[in-house]
Amino acid sequence: MSRQAKKMILMLVDAILIALANGIAFYFVDHYITLSGLYLVVTILAEIILYLVIANGARVFSKINRYTSIKEVGSIVLAITGAYVIAGIGLAVLRVSFSLRHLVLTYLFAIMFIAGSRLVWRYYVEYRLHRHGLQTGRFVPTLLVGAGDGARVLLDRLTYDQPNVNVIGLVDDDPDKQNTWLHGVKVLGGLKNLPSLIKKNEIEQVTVAIPSLPATGYEKILASLKDSKVKVNRMPKVSDILLDRSNLGQLEDIDVADLLERPEVKLDMTQISDKITAKVIMVTGAGGSIGSEIVRQVSKFRPKQVLLLGHGENSIYMINREMRQRYPDAHIEFVPVIGDVQDRKLMFSLMAKYKPDTVYHAAAHKHVPLMEYNPHEAVKNNVFGTKNVADAAKAANVGNFVMVSTDKAVNSSSVMGSTKRMAEMIVTSENEPGKTKFAVVRFGNVLGSRGSVVPLFKRQIKAGGPLTLTDRRMTRYFMTIPEASRLVIQAGALAKGGELFILDMDKPVRILDLAKKVIRLSGHTEEEIGIKEVGMRPGEKLYEELVTDAEATNKKAYDKISLGHVSKYDTTKIIEFAQHLLTLSDEELEKEIVAYSNQHNGQDKVEGKLEGAS
Repeated sequence: MSRQAKKMILMLVDAILIALANGIAFYFVDHYITLSGLYLVVTILAEIILYLVIANGARVFSKINRYTSIKEVGSIVLAITGAYVIAGIGLAVLRVSFSLRHLVLTYLFAIMFIAGSRLVWRYYVEYRLHRHGLQTGRFVPTLLVGAGDGARVLLDRLTYDQPNVNVIGLVDDDPDKQNTWLHGVKVLGGLKNLPSLIKKNEIEQVTVAIPSLPATGYEKILASLKDSKVKVNRMPKVSDILLDRSNLGQLEDIDVADLLERPEVKLDMTQISDKITAKVIMVTGAGGSIGSEIVRQVSKFRPKQVLLLGHGENSIYMINREMRQRYPDAHIEFVPVIGDVQDRKLMFSLMAKYKPDTVYHAAAHKHVPLMEYNPHEAVKNNVFGTKNVADAAKAANVGNFVMVSTDKAVNSSSVMGSTKRMAEMIVTSENEPGKTKFAVVRFGNVLGSRGSVVPLFKRQIKAGGPLTLTDRRMTRYFMTIPEASRLVIQAGALAKGGELFILDMDKPVRILDLAKKVIRLSGHTEEEIGIKEVGMRPGEKLYEELVTDAEATNKKAYDKISLGHVSKYDTTKIIEFAQHLLTLSDEELEKEIVAYSNQHNGQDKVEGKLEGAS
């Protein structure tokens, strides 16, 4: 049934209820006063017309009745009040003899019938959903952590979106909320009571109903659940709701990223906006984990055009479709470009055609063990590909060029890390006064990226385990993809040319601890899944570094963004060496490129080479 048809039915029902209210009120006052039939007909028609006009203006009939709340009831009461006040004033002005008692009773009955009809319909829908939940599957006994606004909204939405979730009670550490009720559900205790409440009520699921809960809060909840085998999830975060990535009643798994997420950095919106708003932006590797997130973050600043460059047809299709759906009327033109950065002619052609104002170069082969097996491809893509994009950007007089790098470029032991170090050397050395401003942004691992350890752990848990570790002593730096992407954009806005920006990754995380957390979040125990040490893979190190001693400075460019010393290199000689590498066998290439990158790992720094960076 169309919305217009539903609206007409509601208007008809309300008109009948007002007439009914008049009739019942007349029954109660009939013994005290005499009212003519003409008076009743005229007043009923006047009340109905006035109510329909006012209610329509207040959009009472446009509300979705199954979501009726105090706000909707308030709108109905105001519309009825307005109609009866105007009717009473009209009768007084026209000096028509009327019964105030009848008018007041009719007003009260109209409120009762019309508002009551909406609430009855809501509870009927909820009962029907409850019955449907019983018929389609058993209920999941659930505890909600949090008894605030998030829990209120979630309880309201679960009825419609997750009717098989049976919320037994709420848990909140606020002493003022103990033993209170929210939407008919009682606050049973605090976090310390979780284990006993789970056991007593045979709870199968614990849901965090605090959308803005920080990482420390998640850690505290998991600590209280360490001996309880229950599924743990959460309501959507505020940021996901605002970006239409999820609906309010959709329960999501708690991810390791939630446990490591740090307070969001406040970006310099004016500085970034000047570089992006109404400008042409190119992102290479736009279908990858970092590249696609850079696209999402950049698009918030309403650029004129965003070029989505990548060689993976499906990944570019997906990010292009996502962005077009998210910004249908934002006047941002998203241009999907299928191409390879190794195609030098294409890079020059694209730069000349679209003339981007800023290029974010995220395209690269990043998988360490895979590049050990394919070292020539790593050189061609990461070294020659970067040189192609950089040269094309300079030829087209692009304003800013920002390359995404990795901590694996520092004191590298792998082909992948060594190629990224060579790419860093090329980009920081391309900078010339008055031309394209080149900069490198270096950071560690991002959680959730393709090929990273967390998705691997999840697949292994789904297969029944065990989780495989290369070494129990291994540590890595981790950052969430959105945080890394935002800082890359901020660093790009700060660039004056020739800088090496290093993102603050906080403390390194033991992979063993990460594995244990992933197991716990899956609802299993370490004994059930198991953790197995399998030994180091080709090119891996026990720990990563973000900066060499020679690169280290005490200079901060921005919150969580540091500056590193860089040296000027002859890019012609770098490319000559790269061409030499392609003539070698895999084993010879690996040996020579690692030695070369470590020889040029900032040890030959020159003070003051950061043009404009100090």
